[in-house]
Amino acid sequence: MIISKKPRTYIPQDLAISWDGLAPLFTELQNREINSGIELEIWLKDRSELEAALEEDFAWRYIKMSCDTANEELVKNFQYFAEEIEPRISPLANDLNKKFVESPFMDDLDKEKYFVYSRAIKKALEIYRDENIELFTQLQVKQQKYQGITGAMSVEINGQEYTLEQASIFIKDLNREVRENAWKTIQQRRLIDKDDLNILFDELIKLRNQVALNAGFENYRDYMFQALGRFDYTPQDCYDFANAIEKEIVPILKEQAEKRREALGLETLKPWDLEVSVSGKPALKPFNNGTELIDKSIACFNAIDEKLGDKLAMMKANNLFDVESRKGKAPGGYNYPLAETGAPFIFMNSANSLRDLTTMVHEGGHAIHTFLTANLELNDFKHCPSEVAELASMSMELISMDNWHVYFDNAEDLNRAKKEQLADVLKTLPWVAVIDQFQHWIYTNPEHTAADREETFKQIYNRFGAGFADWTDLDHEFGNVWQKQLHLFEVPFYYIEYAIAQLGAIAVWKNYKENSEKALEQYLAALSLGYTKPMNEIYETAGIKFDFSAEYVKELAAFVKEELDKLG
Repeated sequence: MIISKKPRTYIPQDLAISWDGLAPLFTELQNREINSGIELEIWLKDRSELEAALEEDFAWRYIKMSCDTANEELVKNFQYFAEEIEPRISPLANDLNKKFVESPFMDDLDKEKYFVYSRAIKKALEIYRDENIELFTQLQVKQQKYQGITGAMSVEINGQEYTLEQASIFIKDLNREVRENAWKTIQQRRLIDKDDLNILFDELIKLRNQVALNAGFENYRDYMFQALGRFDYTPQDCYDFANAIEKEIVPILKEQAEKRREALGLETLKPWDLEVSVSGKPALKPFNNGTELIDKSIACFNAIDEKLGDKLAMMKANNLFDVESRKGKAPGGYNYPLAETGAPFIFMNSANSLRDLTTMVHEGGHAIHTFLTANLELNDFKHCPSEVAELASMSMELISMDNWHVYFDNAEDLNRAKKEQLADVLKTLPWVAVIDQFQHWIYTNPEHTAADREETFKQIYNRFGAGFADWTDLDHEFGNVWQKQLHLFEVPFYYIEYAIAQLGAIAVWKNYKENSEKALEQYLAALSLGYTKPMNEIYETAGIKFDFSAEYVKELAAFVKEELDKLG
């Protein structure tokens, strides 16, 4: 089935994304006379249609650039939007926000339907400043440099060139010398660009801090809590959450690390001993290439619910995947919603490992979310906070496990895969706490040096177990671990959401194990809401609590540990 864009009712079908084509539309929206609540709703839908077209145009520029970071033309196309289109839209969008909140017909709108939307518009107006437009443009362009630097990284192992993602497969090798050599080779390659990335990060911090000061905030952390619409928790809640993870999760992982050390017969665990299987068997290989990964994932989703499998099959038919790692491709993985088409694009860097399987089902969860919200009335209704978006993806990682037999030929490998996945679920929590606490420090201490930053990262990482390995004689590598986290460079403060959503996903999975039909129904119902309800109501619709208290962390960690113990 060919996926096509929804028919436009307001903007021209052949709208050119250039300022000459866009300006008249913004002018018309700004000048339009609105005489009733019905006309205000029509105005909102027309504005939404324009915004969806712009979002999709930007999406394709970003996708194409990240698929080939070495292509100068694609980089320029992305930069054109960032430098020529976005800065002009920003003040006009702010004017349209004012027009909306000042309309005497706002009170005629359905208050429940527009509560979340209106709240977000009012917050955007509060923090908007004209002088930040140029800074946002600079940030867009500078953040992209991270992709260019890291996308060019490759290493040679056994006379063959590999991307860092491809080379990481050697860190799972049963031969310890092979693992150590691969790990050190990758880290040495990262260290080559350490100074350039530090300089880039210093520039980003300076710009971000200025954005916050311009908007009347003491620091960028406090600004971002408002900009991200964190209405449901505070910075102090994040500190408390980190303390709960340190108290409840770190001891479990420390115990597991000790079991790993004993099973491998080692005096101490080094960083290159953390990924190898303790079974004494080679790393799991759930598929052989990108096409097989996509096909097996379609079969897996089909086994959960045929409607879900159909969505991935539609994506494959419409070339909405780029999954294999190659030189020049940006690192990481993402699901990018195409706002006008109502479908997503999945991007990742597969090296045929178990982690790639979990990445695919994770991004597949995001993809299902995109499809389920495609027909919501306003484009903004689809803009879910990350705590909801990541609930979609992380729940799918766990829900899908019951059907991972499509990736594995024998029960022993399937059992191993589930054990590794559940261990990773717990490992996610302290790493998220590390990155989140690191960002709190970075942006409340914006005058720090690169050396201060490295020292603080070490202290925070040590607090949460430092990966539960011995880093003796690896000081340079240890202090540079943070640079692999693209969120720090490209999407600041987007990380605590993974831990909040991970707890939610465990709760969804717990329900799924008790009553799969009901839990799946609740999960899909929650995703279908988009962002039309407050976050706690969306979690309630999913049959779970929006909660990250120490008691809840302890309860859910105990459940995961119990499930791990059942697997042997």
